[in-house]
Amino acid sequence: MTNKKAETIFLSEFSLVNALGNNNKDIQKNMFEGVRTGLVEREGLLNEGRLFVGEVNAELPSLSTKKPYFNTRNNQLAKLALFALENEINDVKSSTPTHRIGVIVGTSTSGIAEGEQAIVEKNASGEFSKNYDYRMQEMFNLAEFISEELSIDGPAYTISTACSSSAKAFITAKELIHAGIIDAAIVGGVDSLCGMTVNGFTALDSTSTGVCQPSSANRNGINLGEAAALCVLRKDKGHIKLLGCGESSDAHHMSAPHPEGEGAISAMQQTLAEANLNASDVDYINLHGTATKKNDSMEAIAVDKVFGTQTPCSSVKGMIGHTLGAAGATEIGLCWLMLQAENTLYIPHCWDESKDEELPNIALTTVGQNKGSAFTACLSNSFAFGGNNVSVLIGK
Repeated sequence: MTNKKAETIFLSEFSLVNALGNNNKDIQKNMFEGVRTGLVEREGLLNEGRLFVGEVNAELPSLSTKKPYFNTRNNQLAKLALFALENEINDVKSSTPTHRIGVIVGTSTSGIAEGEQAIVEKNASGEFSKNYDYRMQEMFNLAEFISEELSIDGPAYTISTACSSSAKAFITAKELIHAGIIDAAIVGGVDSLCGMTVNGFTALDSTSTGVCQPSSANRNGINLGEAAALCVLRKDKGHIKLLGCGESSDAHHMSAPHPEGEGAISAMQQTLAEANLNASDVDYINLHGTATKKNDSMEAIAVDKVFGTQTPCSSVKGMIGHTLGAAGATEIGLCWLMLQAENTLYIPHCWDESKDEELPNIALTTVGQNKGSAFTACLSNSFAFGGNNVSVLIGK
């Protein structure tokens, strides 16, 4: 029997849209410079008051000619990201039957913002707007939209496990490829800002009163964000490989992580084992790094347990906010940009530099910090409600 797991899977092309920019070139530049201006103060999302969010500032493509239930901001963000993948997707389709190409994506909001507006209109007029369709809010809407937009008829899934959704999409796609069900996949995640998540996290006392400060002694919560991150996975060519993945469900609490990071430790250890690498082989760790008290404490303990305090690491949420269902793919994508860059700069950790003496002294990176030699392996962590933990390792 053929050992399908031995097959190499490449992340051949990535397209990102987030608070750092609307294309990979701008995002890469702003990322290395530690730009935080994408975190902006907004009103209208929170029931009472204003708060900072990571907002996409772009003219989004119109979907007016598509099926009405596809006409959501979430799908507009997806469409914007798809533009940059057009050539790569056409190349895959030229050699792969469309029923052998999957669409595996993550989201947590889908078209909830449109549903919120529909309720406002119904309360005002007594009936829903003719432009509203309940299917806008379905989780599958995103995968269905991308499949139809690309004329792909392979397996299509939307995964919704909160903050680990789009990281789990990489694992699901990998398993489908190794099982021989598909040969390639469009993988990633998209999430858009809406009142439900903003008010929900605020009710949990998890949103920051200002710009978030991951790992800081002064951290007091997250800035929610929106993003699209889509990637082409294929077996036949590419420069960046999917080296290993790990996942766990510690089920410690509905919303709080295990205080000692048991599930996070398990996910990272599984990833190293699958990649057949030692902790010392990893050049950089993208922290989940939400800037909440419990998450940052747990993750520092877990990273220290598996990697010690020498491996450079950072949280990108100080630049883009927490993009929820899109976070996993977005942060894997930023690692992909770091690996692809001509320079050897680390993704910086952006915060107020107020060290929390109660946390293990993990090696947080600074703006302009240079490895001085080629990167080979980067790990990205995504930890979600219910103790749903995912780690993904990519490299050359």
